[in-house]
Amino acid sequence: MGHDNLHEISIFAVDLAMRAGELIKQGRQRGNLEQHYKSGQELVTEMDLKVDEMINKHIRKIYPDHRILSEETNPDLTLAEDLEDPIWIIDPIDGTVNYAYNHHQVAISIAFATGGKVQVGVVHCPFQNETFQAIAGGQAMLNHRPIKPSASMSLETSLIGTGFPYQKNEIAGLILRLKSVLSSCRDIRRIGSAAIDICWVAMGRLDGYYESLSPWDFAAAQLIARTAGAQCGHIYPPPEGINPELFDRDLLITNPHIHEPLRDLLIAADEAAQ
Repeated sequence: MGHDNLHEISIFAVDLAMRAGELIKQGRQRGNLEQHYKSGQELVTEMDLKVDEMINKHIRKIYPDHRILSEETNPDLTLAEDLEDPIWIIDPIDGTVNYAYNHHQVAISIAFATGGKVQVGVVHCPFQNETFQAIAGGQAMLNHRPIKPSASMSLETSLIGTGFPYQKNEIAGLILRLKSVLSSCRDIRRIGSAAIDICWVAMGRLDGYYESLSPWDFAAAQLIARTAGAQCGHIYPPPEGINPELFDRDLLITNPHIHEPLRDLLIAADEAAQ
């Protein structure tokens, strides 16, 4: 796909994210959002569903031949295994718990992939008036200004972000990782939105980030971080034959200087837990 087409898709994605942001803000102003839980423990609001449906509707209208992987209305993860044909990867509200509790760290994440890679990424934060975006091979920007990762050279001077799963069976091992990071780094942050965490690495508000996620949580933000100059990878190598682009276990995204030291620290914590 040519760069001009990707530019058009990027403009469309930004506009779509802005529309979604307005819906999200209106929903909060009205208050009393209906809430329920999927899989018994993951919070979903009525606005997650409304925004997801709105985004899907507009994509299908303009790009009827494109596939859509979206958290609420089409969460078929097998779609993420094939990035050759055009596919949109959507998280209508990343940070749903934040949204429900009137916190500001909430984002709409829209990514477009084709040719085996994510090519366009937009992360819009409506309550912070911040829009991160990138096109593969171009610049990463925040509100139309170029961004780049921090210059922190050591773990001791690095602020690290992470998150925790809804499933509680893995908490014990994650706490050991957390202890290692707290003992070796400047401090840790738990923002509550993976897309925002990763974009904050891209522009230097965090020095590094690690977590296991779903593709819609990080597809757009990872492209933004990589394009900005961050190092994007995994704590452990993805299984053979799996496209690392959307492999969702043990993501590790940092500035270029602390990637290896942070990975070694986390592996050592895992080995101590065994």
